[in-house]
Amino acid sequence: MLKNLEPPRWLALLRQWTEVLGPAKALALLLAAALLAAVAVSQLLISLLGFGDRVAAALCAGLSALLLAALLGRVLLGLLAQLEQSTLQLKRFSSTDMLTGIVNRRAFLGLIEREWALARRYETTCAMVMIDLDHFKRINENFGHRCGDMLLRQIAEASSETLRQGDVLARFGGEEFGLFLPHTDPLGALDVAERIRERVERLDFCWNGHVIPVSVSLGVAALQADHHSLDQFVNAAEDALHMAKADGRNCVRVGDGLMPGRAAELRA
Repeated sequence: MLKNLEPPRWLALLRQWTEVLGPAKALALLLAAALLAAVAVSQLLISLLGFGDRVAAALCAGLSALLLAALLGRVLLGLLAQLEQSTLQLKRFSSTDMLTGIVNRRAFLGLIEREWALARRYETTCAMVMIDLDHFKRINENFGHRCGDMLLRQIAEASSETLRQGDVLARFGGEEFGLFLPHTDPLGALDVAERIRERVERLDFCWNGHVIPVSVSLGVAALQADHHSLDQFVNAAEDALHMAKADGRNCVRVGDGLMPGRAAELRA
């Protein structure tokens, strides 16, 4: 699908030419070329039609130049607008998970890296939540991949409904989602995770007349001093997710031993 959005080669060359020169210089050169072409056309017309009057020749050249400049300028502006639209589409699709409509893993890590670094620098709170759809392979095997795709979309929608504007939800791949919660302490992150778990469990998901029970397991990690890299931060949430799945799924667990008493209460 992304391949179909790539601009044609001539449009890509125009983009490179415009980026090197800048839009103003590119347009000026195009207008100069139009003027030269107009002079050549006017001289050709004078030769063919026998115009000997220099005034007539100048008028003919000027009119031709104006017409060609207007035409080529309009073409260039249209191409630049088309190029800008193609660039925006490519940027959007390169950062979006096409199935669920939320950001993909690559864009997610790029978005949260600055927020994570700022939180470490200024010692503010933030949290990471990993979400995994329980028994997804079994659902695909029993009801087909179209059913699984629709379920993933509904999981993304249900999770998004519980979030604030600054929270970032992404599809990590397969049936796994990542959620970054800026300015959120461990207790707040646990509450968000539990709301998502409850919201998903209440989904009335049906496929071809079959009611399919749905649940998710969630792992939560809060930023700590020993998280020296973003990968360590994410891995802490992944470890907590593995704990949730090992403890029977459909529950929330925390990483690095944070708040074990509260975590034990958050079980379906």
